[in-house]
Amino acid sequence: MMKNIIFAVLLLMSLLTGCDRDKLGTQPQIPDLNSVGCLITNDFYAVHLSVYVKTAVAPKDASDRAALLKPYCQELPVTGKAFFSADLIDRDIRQTPIGIRVVELELTGSDDSKPENFKEIRTITEVPAKTYSKGVVEAQADIDKNGYYALFLLVGGEEAVSDEDKLRIPFHVGGDPDALPKQTIMLIAGGATMLLLLIIGIIVWIRKKRKVMEKS
Repeated sequence: MMKNIIFAVLLLMSLLTGCDRDKLGTQPQIPDLNSVGCLITNDFYAVHLSVYVKTAVAPKDASDRAALLKPYCQELPVTGKAFFSADLIDRDIRQTPIGIRVVELELTGSDDSKPENFKEIRTITEVPAKTYSKGVVEAQADIDKNGYYALFLLVGGEEAVSDEDKLRIPFHVGGDPDALPKQTIMLIAGGATMLLLLIIGIIVWIRKKRKVMEKS
């Protein structure tokens, strides 16, 4: 029984560490409490991404103007001119040319967490490769409709032919940026279930141990 309890604990820990791994087909997002935006990684590169949106409607009051300064990550609430800022975590690539592409995507499958379920519709913005010695990659794109999109950072410019040199950052327009993603909801539900099973297992183990002690 103790082995089962240990296994349940390890499984619960693995679920917690796997949070949001496949959201929109990207690697885990790690919140950085000391700055805005989010940290996005693949197996080779990491950037700290912040996205700002300027809507076509002029701000009416202070709250609207404050909204222009609010950073987002992979969920943008409205269409408009999007400003992307990616801080390069790896200092080694600050001397490497990096190209930028922003593309619109079409969901071709039922699961939006898998990159293979998307196809590119059009290129919205393309920036020729150059070095970013200060470590901040910036771009902007006019997003005119809700839907799925992706920002590509092509490390090496034209030489970025392999997937290893392409940091794909998918994002969605037209949702609630403060809403919990469905992967997080499933994780919470799964974690609660595992915790309940763990508690039941401990109770059963204690009762069995008590009966053995009473018999002895």
